Amino acid sequence: MRDNYDREDAHVSTKLTYLLIGGGIGAIIALLFAPKSGVELRGDIADATRKGIEKGKETAAHLQEVAEEYYEVSREKAAEYYHQAQEKAGELGEKARAAAARTANPFTAAVEAGKEAYVAEKRKTEAKAISEGRPSYPVKDEKN
Repeated sequence: MRDNYDREDAHVSTKLTYLLIGGGIGAIIALLFAPKSGVELRGDIADATRKGIEKGKETAAHLQEVAEEYYEVSREKAAEYYHQAQEKAGELGEKARAAAARTANPFTAAVEAGKEAYVAEKRKTEAKAISEGRPSYPVKDEKN
């Protein structure tokens, strides 16, 4: 979206530059072909030149303002992306430290895995016993 604005500003500034150049050339040609004395003609050329310089300064000031705005927006976005990258890097660093701590002692990791397997198997057998409606251990018949 910013690229469209950049292109539009570039087109506007280019068109404005061409307008100023064309106007200046037209004014000089009109002055050269006007029936005036040399003193009047030189004065008119000097006036046209001053006006052209003033317009050029105004255009340069406007372009400087636009450039400053784009610079400020770009700087803010860059700072925002930098902070986001720092946060992500911190999160990844914490995850890496946690993973390293878990695998630092293989014996502890093996014990934890054994505990988890025991709990999972116990849940399976308990669920099976509840669903079948009878205990999972052998029951002796009292008649014999």
